[in-house]
Amino acid sequence: KIETTAVVTVIAQLVQLMIKRKGNKSSCSPLLSKRIILGFALRPYKMSYREVKFFSFPGELLMRMLQMLVLPLLVSSLITGMAALDSRASGKMGMRAVVYYTSTTVIAVFIGIVMVLIIHPGKGSKDEFTKQQQIEQVSPADAFLDLIRNMFPPNLVEACTKQFKTQYAKRVVQVTLTVNESIFTVNGSQEITREEMIPVPGAVNGINALGLVVFSMCFGLIIGSMREQGQPLKDFFDCLNEAIMRLVAIIMWYAPIGILFLIAGKIVEMDDITAMGGQLGMYTVTVICGLLIHAIFVLPTLYFVVTRKNPFVFIAGLLQALITALGTSSSSATLPITFKCLEENNKVDKRVTRFVLPVGATINMDGTALYEALAAIFIAQVNDYDLNFGQILTISITATAASIGAAGIPQAGLVTMVIVLTSVGLPTDDITLIIAVDWFLDRLRTTTNVLGDSIGAGIVEHLSRHELQNKDPETGNSVVEETNKKPYQLICQENEYENERPPNSETKM
Repeated sequence: KIETTAVVTVIAQLVQLMIKRKGNKSSCSPLLSKRIILGFALRPYKMSYREVKFFSFPGELLMRMLQMLVLPLLVSSLITGMAALDSRASGKMGMRAVVYYTSTTVIAVFIGIVMVLIIHPGKGSKDEFTKQQQIEQVSPADAFLDLIRNMFPPNLVEACTKQFKTQYAKRVVQVTLTVNESIFTVNGSQEITREEMIPVPGAVNGINALGLVVFSMCFGLIIGSMREQGQPLKDFFDCLNEAIMRLVAIIMWYAPIGILFLIAGKIVEMDDITAMGGQLGMYTVTVICGLLIHAIFVLPTLYFVVTRKNPFVFIAGLLQALITALGTSSSSATLPITFKCLEENNKVDKRVTRFVLPVGATINMDGTALYEALAAIFIAQVNDYDLNFGQILTISITATAASIGAAGIPQAGLVTMVIVLTSVGLPTDDITLIIAVDWFLDRLRTTTNVLGDSIGAGIVEHLSRHELQNKDPETGNSVVEETNKKPYQLICQENEYENERPPNSETKM
């Protein structure tokens, strides 16, 4: 049971957090070590599952608050971002973003493959692993078709809560055996029954972010092309976006407390680290090294080469978003905080963040791609399965494509891992070998994903600076309201009828 000293420790940490938060806006980052220390300090008290859930409740509230804002922020930011750009500017910006996403994802996959081949963490016996659960079998073809289906949701309201997912059902078919053009009889019957698995339409809970992104981008482009006619809708979504960002500012005051309990609660809940086998430990070290190389060397170097600015000053403005990603393990839930950090701390143009960040949080998954390629080769090493160059190339291509379809939710990479393993004939049940440490590595790769999205916004803004300067800065950082130029005017009904009462001849029909 948790003792009084542990409760006092928690309260003391909270008080200290609130005091520091009051005086320092970015106090979230220096307290990461204290959150980890708090989690390890509570481990000796052997808290029950229910007590851990009670302890993690403030962190659960933060997750729910952030997830509450994801849907309106995703739609409003993309629509206003696309409406603020003409088709040529948005096309150039989109092309630059796609080139950046593809380049960094391919680099991440390459780093993961090189790291796992050099360190060789799967060397040893498979006996030390204990399988805990069964992984649902997924056909790679169906998974990629589901990705395309989710891009075009038939019901936008349903897309806010559900995603399409192919499920499988058994069907009994009657088969007639024919031997040498004569019907073959088995047990007195000319037909035998056979079961087969068939794909059927299904759905899973969760925001269909990909479908909403596609719709919002198209809708925003149409509004932008309508000019004066589309101005009311443009102003509506612009106002909605600003209101959501003000809500984010309020939630950011609570964020340090929520992240404290999220991280500490996970540390209290995790299994004994000392019982982890050598292979799993080396696998964890390999993934961490690969993510660190990509996040500390590759992405900052790319930012410096393109912009000629100090990348670490840029990253310093993102610390709160990175810590939130570490705590929530969800790039979608971190999206509101990422917007706030980029626009307020790093002064990135709002037209760029509104376009790049929602798309990046949906399809740009550097950390997930690195992790999936590395994990697939690790599972092959555990099974003493030698991969040739063609199979490694297949893994790299499949991991790049599968990371695009990975949802921005906790442990979404495990689902897409099935596609990568199936592509080279590896046993999908062996995903259970890495589940013991996946919750921890998922946090690190989510942080890498958020960093990649943010640096992408900085690079795209720098490359698009000429197009952005030529455009009206209505949705930029220096927002200027030009009420006189609006093609419409909001008026009060009472004043209208008092000041501009029409003649009697006009009022009678």
